[in-house]
Amino acid sequence: MKVILHIGAHRTGTMSFQSYIRRHSKELRDDGLGFWGPMRTHNGLFAGVQPTPGFGRTAARRARGRILLNLKKAQAQGVETLFVSDENMMGSVRMNLRKSRLYPDIGERLARYIWAFDQRIDKIVLSVRALDHFWASSLAHGVGQRHAVPDAARCLGIARQPRTWRDVVSDVSCAAPLAQIEVTPFEMSADRPDLMLMAATGHAAPRDAAPEWLNRAPTAAQLRDVLAERGEDIDAVPDTDRRWNPFDTNARAALREAYADDMHWLISGANGLATLTEELDQTRAGKTPPHGPYKRGLGHDIEERRMAQPG
Repeated sequence: MKVILHIGAHRTGTMSFQSYIRRHSKELRDDGLGFWGPMRTHNGLFAGVQPTPGFGRTAARRARGRILLNLKKAQAQGVETLFVSDENMMGSVRMNLRKSRLYPDIGERLARYIWAFDQRIDKIVLSVRALDHFWASSLAHGVGQRHAVPDAARCLGIARQPRTWRDVVSDVSCAAPLAQIEVTPFEMSADRPDLMLMAATGHAAPRDAAPEWLNRAPTAAQLRDVLAERGEDIDAVPDTDRRWNPFDTNARAALREAYADDMHWLISGANGLATLTEELDQTRAGKTPPHGPYKRGLGHDIEERRMAQPG
């Protein structure tokens, strides 16, 4: 049985992607594809993998035994490929915001999961997103979860911090040296979960007539409502119905340049550490042929799609 970990990242449509797989779980299961998502991994399956105050190595060993037992059951049930999707394996948006760093502890976290799976990981799938949009979405999500509105100095600090997706990929490779690492840009996969799943697993996947978009970052207008309910200054966020981006022109330029460098590194082979999925429509189409041209309004910013095209 082949085991694939889809580890996120957050703010790259992971919840929508997982919802898509759940809706089509029977069809996928009939094709030999099993799925463990957050509804299962957060329901005790992964409990103890990461250190928790008051619980020691015994909890980690029990978690490992529980995971291996479930792997054995899945294989006995005829699962050919097990797809495990849980973005919290990488860490959390809260930790990113607290440290103003991109998944600073992903290496240690992922190494614990690799141990818990007894090194039986064939592939790790990582979704990445243009850094200015990733951080803007993360900050908007944070403000919606009662974080303070970041000032210009903090935004500039985030833009200038040196850690990018290249560092994340390198840490993943160190934690899982035996696994294939595949990187898929959010900009090309946001409205085609079927193609992303096929690219990741090689299994045919049904297409949704109308892709959904869950857990979107709140708009500026929605954030102003949140601030008003908390009794805070609503003018800390501009009065507009558009998506909120707290970064000024210089900060956005720095983040976009860093992302362009990441894409160049990935396109150039990532020093042999990872493979970039550049064209989903041309990747292992399986039983489902590509469907039509891209249409605006199906869930992501067209500017992000343009940024994903190698120049």
